[in-house]
Amino acid sequence: VQLQASGGGLVQPGGSLRLSCAASGRTFSSYAMGWFRQAPGKEREFVAGISWGSSSTYYADSVKGRFTISRDNAKNTVALQMNSLKPDDTAVYYCAAGLGLSTVVAGYHYWGQGTQVTVSS
Repeated sequence: VQLQASGGGLVQPGGSLRLSCAASGRTFSSYAMGWFRQAPGKEREFVAGISWGSSSTYYADSVKGRFTISRDNAKNTVALQMNSLKPDDTAVYYCAAGLGLSTVVAGYHYWGQGTQVTVSS
């Protein structure tokens, strides 16, 4: 599976962004998908995850109620809608695919290249 993340950019605090991740390969619907982020000098951290059939979603406490993950298996895409953005959300965001829904980096086998999100006034 090859992943391509897009949609990052510069946004003011309180604003919104929608990240998208396009996947190649016919087995996309077999994978759980996750979004992670990495700020400068920090470890990569889990943001949100969704099971292969969208029946289960997990969110980091820091983004609950503000971010929503979704997927469209017919289009091989997964999205992360980010609302009420804060400066602490500034990071490179990565999409990832794994065999099962997980909240840890080691649980995902395929990674996209990352897209920069900067929240600043």
